[in-house]
Amino acid sequence: MSKWDQRFIEMAELVGSWSSCFQPNRNIGAVIVKNKRVLTTGYNGAPAGVMSCKDKHECLRRKMGILSGKNQEICFAIHAEQNAIIQAAKIGVCIEGATLYCTHQPCIICAKMIINSGIKRVIYKHDYPDTFALDLFKEAGVECLCINQVVD
Repeated sequence: MSKWDQRFIEMAELVGSWSSCFQPNRNIGAVIVKNKRVLTTGYNGAPAGVMSCKDKHECLRRKMGILSGKNQEICFAIHAEQNAIIQAAKIGVCIEGATLYCTHQPCIICAKMIINSGIKRVIYKHDYPDTFALDLFKEAGVECLCINQVVD
């Protein structure tokens, strides 16, 4: 793992600490980088103008008994990767060819967005129970590595 990969993963962890998710183990952060320059960041949280789970003092998914990796659409939060991609579109920053650093492996919904946005490399720290996303990255030619597998 390069020192740059480590720095950007640490930045993703910091950004993840801003999460508005009620579950402390679900503080997810993402940083999109190109040529060692941070383009955008994102963390998981409710859409603008919508009360977050943290504000409501309960997790909708936990309340409904939904397992991790299942029914991602049943949640108030937008995923960190989605927020980082949306931010790039909102401010007019091209992320084609960039690297996305994320605290956790992207889910299948995020994987599809990452692929279509033109991001070419995904580095993450923690696994997530979604092997279909990894299969899709491989088929699309997007390099996707757990930080423990990253080499200089």
